[in-house]
Amino acid sequence: MEVSIIKIGNSKGLRLSKSILERYNIKDKVELILEKGQIILKPIEQPRKGWDKAFKEMQENNDDQLLIDDMFGDESFDEWK
Repeated sequence: MEVSIIKIGNSKGLRLSKSILERYNIKDKVELILEKGQIILKPIEQPRKGWDKAFKEMQENNDDQLLIDDMFGDESFDEWK
């Protein structure tokens, strides 16, 4: 696909169509990769994408139990009052 370089203030850039932005789930930022004479624009993935589904599956499989107690036997919270 051929796109034109356009003037943006004192710089230049390229304009991506709405369909490209939606298709590749591009929001506000992309990763710019310079590689062997090529410029690659890569959508930035959400680091926690899919965690909600994974946590729900863990709960359904009863695999979301704590590995250690969240409070030790000799721990006292009186000083926090």
